[in-house]
Amino acid sequence: MYNEDEMNFTRTMHGVMRNIAHFCSRSKSRVWGKDGWQKIVVCIVADGRKKVHPRVLDALAAMGVYQAGIAKNSVNGREVKAHVYEYTTQVSLDSDLKFKGAEKGIVPVQMIFCLKEQNAKKLNSHRWFFNAFGATLNPNVCILLDVGTRPGHDSLYHLWKAFDTDSNVGGACGEIKAMKGKGWMGLFNPLVASQNFEYKMSNILDKPLESVFGYITVLPGALSAYRYHALQNDESGHGPLSQYFKGETLRGKDADVFTANMYLAEDRILCWELVAKKNERWVLKYVRSATGETDVPDAVPEFVSQRRRWLNGAFFAAIFSLAHFKQIWVTDHTYIRKVLLHIEFIYQFFSLLFTFFSLANFYLTFYFIAGSLSDPKMDPFGKGWGGRIFTILRFMCVLLICTQFILCMGNRPQGAKRMFMSSMIAYSVIMAYTTFCSFYIVIKSFSGGFGGQKTEIKIGDNIFTNLIVSTGSTIGVYFLMSFLYFDPWHMFTSALQYFMMLPSYICTLQVYAFCNTHDVSWGTKGDNAVSVDLGAAVGSKGDTVELEMPSEQLDIDSGYDDALRNLRDRLEVPVEPMTEGQIKEDYYRAVRTYVVVVWMVANAILAMTVTEVYGLTGIGGNFYLKILLWSVAALAVFRALGSSAYLVLQAIHSFVEGRMKLDPKTFTDTFQPPWKRKLRLTGVSQSNLGRP
Repeated sequence: MYNEDEMNFTRTMHGVMRNIAHFCSRSKSRVWGKDGWQKIVVCIVADGRKKVHPRVLDALAAMGVYQAGIAKNSVNGREVKAHVYEYTTQVSLDSDLKFKGAEKGIVPVQMIFCLKEQNAKKLNSHRWFFNAFGATLNPNVCILLDVGTRPGHDSLYHLWKAFDTDSNVGGACGEIKAMKGKGWMGLFNPLVASQNFEYKMSNILDKPLESVFGYITVLPGALSAYRYHALQNDESGHGPLSQYFKGETLRGKDADVFTANMYLAEDRILCWELVAKKNERWVLKYVRSATGETDVPDAVPEFVSQRRRWLNGAFFAAIFSLAHFKQIWVTDHTYIRKVLLHIEFIYQFFSLLFTFFSLANFYLTFYFIAGSLSDPKMDPFGKGWGGRIFTILRFMCVLLICTQFILCMGNRPQGAKRMFMSSMIAYSVIMAYTTFCSFYIVIKSFSGGFGGQKTEIKIGDNIFTNLIVSTGSTIGVYFLMSFLYFDPWHMFTSALQYFMMLPSYICTLQVYAFCNTHDVSWGTKGDNAVSVDLGAAVGSKGDTVELEMPSEQLDIDSGYDDALRNLRDRLEVPVEPMTEGQIKEDYYRAVRTYVVVVWMVANAILAMTVTEVYGLTGIGGNFYLKILLWSVAALAVFRALGSSAYLVLQAIHSFVEGRMKLDPKTFTDTFQPPWKRKLRLTGVSQSNLGRP
């Protein structure tokens, strides 16, 4: 928790207490039941006593957890690092700040509130939890929630169940949903709608695919869980937690730009280290039934700043995992699992390659599709207007991209809000025209627009296959998988906004991210100190300002003599050496320049080469456009196959669980190791092994 207000805090806290009540309502469970709350501890870590919102402290005080006036800055001369409050409460505040108690089904909840004295950032808060409280509590499963996330009423149970049913699961995450507002009115904001579509398709295609392979690239901190034992370091002190907390100190003098940006997504590093842990076989799992709603940025500055951190962290963390894929060979994973992980690495490599060249590919797609209407035979407007519109939009696209680099190199989104918003609108216009051109080409080809010959509906090297089938298969996969997951509404309410904003995701967000690789901050934290070495001028009544002036004539004469002596002797004035912070800042900016130049030149070379080779060649004969469209379709189909495999595995798992419930004594679960089958037959849960 940082500086979130009481509405965000109570939304999350009340959701947690409802989930604990659900644990206690499972009277037939071997682990839970009426006294299940005694096996759960809720730990709240506030990052900075002066940063935490006062109303949040009031809410905690109303619940009985926090008491003002008893904290001290030091104890026996030693500086206090954190103030810890421990309490068991049965009072909850919902998001409307209404009290809920036992009469509403709220059960007792054991709580630890850690109020850190200084703002030491997120990793330090996690260090308090894992290394301080975790070492004392020795939990089985740790569930992480961001303040502002509202978990579903039984989401935490489903997360825990993933660990209970599979002893190889080291981490799990649930489905993150974007809050759409009352009556889904938030979807009228294109930013919210596009993020809603993005979140949905990630939860339908990406997370299930990665879950099947066993390695989810990121378990979002908004709703994720880890097996505490799996996170522990080995005897030499090396392990997931040591690498995770390395980012806290690497941002100092020893941090290079690559590592610093990589640790902007430190949760990705934790996921990788967990799966690649030596002599272990931990896997990561996506739990579709565990859901959590969270706020998404609804304004351009916050959206751009958030994605800068996400994109840079994801890009550099992906390079790190691909460069260290050999670590998988020293794990205890089965041969089949290792093969699956290598297939996933190949998929990630191609995805990373597409991400790197996405700027050029966007321009080339626009250039060839919109440029096709420059042909008088295809001109929908007549009298050469198709060519004129294309020329105007082409110049606008190139100028926008150039302007975007200048804008992103020297401006913050908060200070150039209108310019960022204007560029997004302009990109949407270009995307809308490109979409119109695509539909027009399809219609014209079927009506005999190409030399009076109609396009036949058959598979082969023709316009129907290269444009319609490839593009349609990508969109069709989105529709098909959304319906298979019984969650298709985003395709009707948010897809249009997402596709119109797709160029902004590439040309605005990605350019801003690469142009700010030197900025390794989270964009929200930091203090600005005011120097006091010169004293202060104090204004009094009217226009008079009181200043402290030299009062003695001797002081004035002495200062005059010193000035003359210095001019006469010409003593060398000592040059203040560069501070460590200035040296690091110069280094970061220099590397940022190299990264931007390499990325920009690589995309420019690709765009110029392809346009020179193919010019305004018709779509039917454009080999590069065929490769591009079919590659996108192939990646979408690959994701769909993985997502379908996830559904099949879920169906098998549900069948097995159902058989076990019907006949737990005679049914043998062949998907579990022999030792666990024995535990199930004796009625002992592994969650209770080695735990008080």
